[in-house]
Amino acid sequence: MDDTGPRTADGKVLWHFTMSLDGYVAGPGHSMDWMTGMTFRPGLVAEYTATTGAVLGGRDGWDVINGARPYGGSWEGPIFVLTHHPEDAEPAPGVTFLDCDVAEAARIGLEAAKGKNLEVFSPSIGGQLLERGLIDEIDLHIAPVLLGDGIRLHHAPGGPPIRLQHVEGDEPTAAVNVRYRPV
Repeated sequence: MDDTGPRTADGKVLWHFTMSLDGYVAGPGHSMDWMTGMTFRPGLVAEYTATTGAVLGGRDGWDVINGARPYGGSWEGPIFVLTHHPEDAEPAPGVTFLDCDVAEAARIGLEAAKGKNLEVFSPSIGGQLLERGLIDEIDLHIAPVLLGDGIRLHHAPGGPPIRLQHVEGDEPTAAVNVRYRPV
């Protein structure tokens, strides 16, 4: 069941991931092979392809996906990869490698999104934008899997808790209940 409403193209900065139940957005070495065998609400991918104007990601993830386009290749648009070493990045059509401050990268991405959403596909970039108050929404799909290791969505040992409000429903501070059984 998915209790979120349809996506909208509001020019938001969305930190967007499918995440394991234990908080990982990628396996060890940024592996994504765990993301098979699950289903999403019908029409969800079409909503994201229609509302996404640009994507901002990090170099580690980019190097692992080998130029694959978001949403199984069904989305076309500008991709920005934030890196400290753009000179050794493998060029790809529609991809711009940026070496700038994370806030500047978000500004560039939002401008390129032309009123649609900028989707952030990087845990480290998303965390930096969150700390600066530049994330409008965190959009998560919780996958029915426990990875136990990998890249966490948010990893800030010693940092303060970051309080969030649930966007859907009548109780913005209510906990979300998820119930699974081991297969």
